[in-house]
Amino acid sequence: MALLPDSSHPADRPAPAAEQANEAIRALVDATGPDWSAVEAATYEVLLIEWAAATRGDPDIIEAA
Repeated sequence: MALLPDSSHPADRPAPAAEQANEAIRALVDATGPDWSAVEAATYEVLLIEWAAATRGDPDIIEAA
């Protein structure tokens, strides 16, 4: 059995920006269903960039997105 990291340690938890981007992605996917407009697809791409940047801790990339 593999041991999971202790999520009570702050460094083991996602950054608030990553959590926010993740929630926004989930909301977009839940709201749109299988048919995406060009605007929704572009929004999804930007949210993915923001999430990826937040998980790396590089605020400059988030600002650029």
